[in-house]
Amino acid sequence: MHEASKHYTVGSFAKLTGLSVRTLHYYDEIGLMKAYKDPQSGHRYYGEDDIGILQKIVTMKFLGYSLEDIQTLLQHPRFDASLLDSFLAQKEALEAQRKRIDTAIKAITRATVLLEDKKEVDSSIMISIIQSIQSEHEQREWLEQFLEPDMVSGLFDRPLEAQELLDKQYVDTVNEVRRLFGRPIDDPEVQTLMQEQLNTSLNYVGSDNVQDLAVLSEMNEDQLKKLEAMMPSPFTPEEEEWLQQAMDYFMRKNGMV
Repeated sequence: MHEASKHYTVGSFAKLTGLSVRTLHYYDEIGLMKAYKDPQSGHRYYGEDDIGILQKIVTMKFLGYSLEDIQTLLQHPRFDASLLDSFLAQKEALEAQRKRIDTAIKAITRATVLLEDKKEVDSSIMISIIQSIQSEHEQREWLEQFLEPDMVSGLFDRPLEAQELLDKQYVDTVNEVRRLFGRPIDDPEVQTLMQEQLNTSLNYVGSDNVQDLAVLSEMNEDQLKKLEAMMPSPFTPEEEEWLQQAMDYFMRKNGMV
């Protein structure tokens, strides 16, 4: 700032620009926008030219740039082709951030509907649902190694109401498994649960697609572990083992294997 230019105290400049005094002090401290220090009084001032600098800072922050990046950009009095790569990289970063935010909003929306309906949901079940939503893109890519893209889309691209209904059914199933856990696998209630689970699975994938999904049964151990990491289970290892034994018994009893 030139001494002869119209100057503002830190407080008046804060009011003029809408920034807090604390923010201006921080910008001064890191050298992003230095205030002029009167050598006699020690007071700090800003000039009219600082308004233009601040507008650049606010604009670059709006575009998502970090203060460190903005400090570098301020060294360019003109924007030319040399900054093209920077703008394109920032656009890519913002698009990735938008996808993350959209996914987070989707997860919060479904969690809200679930809580409104159930009033209370075990934290492990809710986290399992949210993590599954979070990893949906990775799940799609992984499944497309084994299934046709149209079938993968059919599994994921469902109306929101249908997804919310599946969440509620999932909570009911987990709670029922925990209630019945430890009973003999041939217990009538346990076997009824297996039938309900099978029906829910068939409704989800579609009876016409069951044969195409059989390829998933040929996955090796590493592939299974990768899938499990993307779709975390709310069950303990003991519950998982008991559930598998109960389903195996159901399948044998009904001549499905």
